[in-house]
Amino acid sequence: MPHLIAVGGSDAGISAALRARELDPSAEVTVVVADRYPNYSICGIPYYVSGDVTPWQSLAHRTIADLEAAGVRLLLDTRAEAIDVTGRRLSVRGPGGATEVAYDELVVATGALPSGAGIAGLDRLGPDDGLHVMHSMGDTFALDRHLAERAPQTAIIVGAGYVGLEMAEAFTVRGIRVTQLQRGHEVLSTLDPQLGAQVHAELSAHGVEVLVDTTVTGVERCGAGLQVSGVHQGAPFTRSADLVLVVVGVRPNTALLAHAGATLGAGGAVAVDERMRTGLPHIFSAGDGTVTHHRLLGVSYLPLGTTAHKQGRVAGENAVGGDARFAGSVGTQVVKVFDLVAARTGLRDREAVRAGFAPVTSAAAADDHKRYFPGAHPIAFRITGDERDGRLLGAQLVGRLGTEVAKRVDTYATALYAGLTVDQVSELDLSYTPPLGSPWDAVQVATQAWAPARR
Repeated sequence: MPHLIAVGGSDAGISAALRARELDPSAEVTVVVADRYPNYSICGIPYYVSGDVTPWQSLAHRTIADLEAAGVRLLLDTRAEAIDVTGRRLSVRGPGGATEVAYDELVVATGALPSGAGIAGLDRLGPDDGLHVMHSMGDTFALDRHLAERAPQTAIIVGAGYVGLEMAEAFTVRGIRVTQLQRGHEVLSTLDPQLGAQVHAELSAHGVEVLVDTTVTGVERCGAGLQVSGVHQGAPFTRSADLVLVVVGVRPNTALLAHAGATLGAGGAVAVDERMRTGLPHIFSAGDGTVTHHRLLGVSYLPLGTTAHKQGRVAGENAVGGDARFAGSVGTQVVKVFDLVAARTGLRDREAVRAGFAPVTSAAAADDHKRYFPGAHPIAFRITGDERDGRLLGAQLVGRLGTEVAKRVDTYATALYAGLTVDQVSELDLSYTPPLGSPWDAVQVATQAWAPARR
């Protein structure tokens, strides 16, 4: 009976474990979990903070009982410390102390760690001081205690990416005055600034103070709160608040595999092939600590929950003798910010240029459904295609909540997966009824506007 160990209790590790058990019910499957919260939705944390999701146990994709009923053995509060590659043994440290566990196949899904972006003071401050990150259930509980016990009135969020924007909404809903600091020229830097500006306006409309072109260099105690310092639009800058949340990205957590001899690749993540093999015998890697095979860019690093689920499933299948391949990502992302939804898939202009394409990007706006039916709202689009062969390279969308931005970006993601041209999107047989769409759907109106820009 083969023994598979998955290190990591989040998306990739649990997906690997469940897939292995599904394909080989005789397999012994163990998941090593660093805390007591396997298979919790980290992406759902902002909605717990806002009060939209209660209780916190609701964030579990599956309970411990569900996982154990599926035949998965869980080692909770246990950290993997070293891999004996030749002897196929994993050194772990748990509540009972240090021990070694033998394995036949090993899937390492240790994920990523919060980035500090070189900000001084982060190593000296923590939740008791009012400094928070948002990466684990432990971080969630620490923030929840702070909000309940100290009732902060002001908060500074360093970073205006997906999590930062979601947390700005969550704090605002709780009556906290939020200042959001962004290093780049506009919030949500995964969008072109023309669309990021719409997100910026939505934040401002809900009382969030947004300061772009702001680089934070330090955080320190200041009275009962904290003070951040840095540079805003070229001038020295300081701002104080009761609470500071730092969400400036992540870095791959590769220590376990790097010490075992695995090769690191794009973004410092663990290099794998399409079968999620590391090159070390009987060892696979998946999730946010692993490189991403991107269908347009090749090997890159793009940590996403959807990608982690897929990579884990591939790793789990191959660990029990399968021959699955990760088909690749196109970087599809979506975020809700108050009453606005922003999404993207594929490449933007500058990304396409770096990848060797000849991109042309056009802007368009189209109503989400027929205007004569009440409640129609425009969706703003930016479509990128290759001027040489007309191939669709990417799409960006921003629209009001309810305009189905998330599902419409999925149409573009499907077209990218299939390698369609921009013109071929108009050939898709998409659904239509006046309350929900138009004979030419908004996604097609946007791509039809690209052809004149190409000429």
